Amino acid sequence: MTTVDTPVRRRPIVRAIEGQELALVVVIIVLCVVLSLMTRTFLTASNLNNILFSVAPIAIMGIGMTAVIVTAGIDVSVGSAAALVMVIVALLVRDSGLPFLPAVVVALVLGSILGTLNGLLVAYGRVHPIIITFGTLNIYRFVSLQIFNSQDVTGVPPTLQFFGGGASGSTLGVSNAWWLAMLIGAGMWIYMRYWATGRHLYAIGGDPDAARLAGVKVARRRVAAYAMTGLLVGLAACCLIGSGGLIQQNSGTGLELQVIAAVVIGGTSILGGRGTVLGTLLGALLVGIVSSAITLLGWPSDLTDLFIGLFILLAVGVDLVRQRRRLAGHLGRRKVG
Repeated sequence: MTTVDTPVRRRPIVRAIEGQELALVVVIIVLCVVLSLMTRTFLTASNLNNILFSVAPIAIMGIGMTAVIVTAGIDVSVGSAAALVMVIVALLVRDSGLPFLPAVVVALVLGSILGTLNGLLVAYGRVHPIIITFGTLNIYRFVSLQIFNSQDVTGVPPTLQFFGGGASGSTLGVSNAWWLAMLIGAGMWIYMRYWATGRHLYAIGGDPDAARLAGVKVARRRVAAYAMTGLLVGLAACCLIGSGGLIQQNSGTGLELQVIAAVVIGGTSILGGRGTVLGTLLGALLVGIVSSAITLLGWPSDLTDLFIGLFILLAVGVDLVRQRRRLAGHLGRRKVG
């Protein structure tokens, strides 16, 4: 059987800039202008850096989640996985004096193991990914709570302060965590756009059976996508414990919803086969700006979930309309032919 590197499609798999990404840029600019008029502190350097630092872990995990959702999968366990990595690394740093590089390596290895486990179960278990990862969500949370032993981890030294977002965790006034998110995002964008194995992710999301017949190793690519997400969960965990101090038992709770929101709002189709990392970064920024705006304006914090939910519904609605138009156009061409 002849192996092909790209699926046969009538239009490019991805574009440098998608229409939804341009719409997000406009929304973010308009929102920033409005907020700058409503509050004096929004456009201050400290607040903007705080926004970038707070959304960096979401963006980093969202980069991996983009690859997963593009394959028509999903991983709702990333918040619990991050909590498990955080408590283990925090205890090692505090009790064993683990230095910076070994701590980062431990976090990456732990995250990769958790992500690979998800990928193996999804690829070979033949059960919907949301069921598999919902199960591992509860398992990872249970294990992390056992390690917490009913108490928060206090006195964590700032070993990972490079990711901490403060003066020692910033470069050119911007959080190192955000610089890292953009660097990883650029690498992932190149991988998914120009590398054959990256383009295979879109083929799997579009039609896994056709991709398999075309020579794509579907199971292997799926495992790799989940493993990559786990790796980035480990890196995001380093950012979350970067400033040291306190690691709470509820760390990571609800984080998976913010990550999925950033990806979906960024234009990645929940049905698979379409999406870009740039959109995910913009989606994460929008989530962070909305959260910061509600805090600065003194509005109830519950409104954050409301607005994010509305953005998700709008993004999914736009995606469904786009899918229907594409299907209608395809059927129309077949009738003409």
